[in-house]
Amino acid sequence: MIQFSKVSKWYGEYQALVNVSAEVKRGEVVVVCGPSGSGKSTLIRTVNRLEAIQEGEIMVDGTSVHQATLNLNRFRSRVGFVFQQFNLFPHLSALDNVCLAPMKAAGKNRKDAKRQALALLDRVGLANKANSYPQQLSGGQQQRVAIARALAMEPPVMLFDEPTSALDPEMVGEVLNVMKSLARDGMTMMCVTHEMGFAREVSDSVWFMDRGAILEVADPQTFFRSPEHPRAQAFLSDLRH
Repeated sequence: MIQFSKVSKWYGEYQALVNVSAEVKRGEVVVVCGPSGSGKSTLIRTVNRLEAIQEGEIMVDGTSVHQATLNLNRFRSRVGFVFQQFNLFPHLSALDNVCLAPMKAAGKNRKDAKRQALALLDRVGLANKANSYPQQLSGGQQQRVAIARALAMEPPVMLFDEPTSALDPEMVGEVLNVMKSLARDGMTMMCVTHEMGFAREVSDSVWFMDRGAILEVADPQTFFRSPEHPRAQAFLSDLRH
């Protein structure tokens, strides 16, 4: 579903991604972890071209992401993205936040978009908050609305960029439970997260990054029990302490 081939990126003199090659298979849940500044968020943001790359190629479901002729709006409508800071429209209700893209980008009429939005809000446990505005919702509720909004375009792949890092600890679980239900339904997911319990329980593969490079790829049991790379060993040791 997603393929990185020798991807490199610079910010001026600083190389943020270093010759990254990896793939996310259809229906797979990949968790990208590593210390702060390791390139995790930069990598996931290249997938829907929120960040440009200078070398290499990224393919998503057979489409070359950084080709000059790409219809970027159409492409992004097929890649769900959940941000760290929710990014809901503050002047729209939860329902209208979820309805907006199907109506504006996919041409759905309001009746059909509303029916779908209510079903998605119900799926994330917020059917009773459909008419609430973002400022009336907790952080965890806002993030679940953001997930429903990303699902509204029925994307074949979902990207999560540290979706729980802006949340109070008691709200983390409600967001992770929604992500777990997506994984059980077979959604292809790439998640940048510090939630190692989620990585251990839900992921099919863990990618460990440091200094812009993927240093280790392993199934979660192997990664958490016996990581091979010294930097991964030190990272997990620090977490345990």
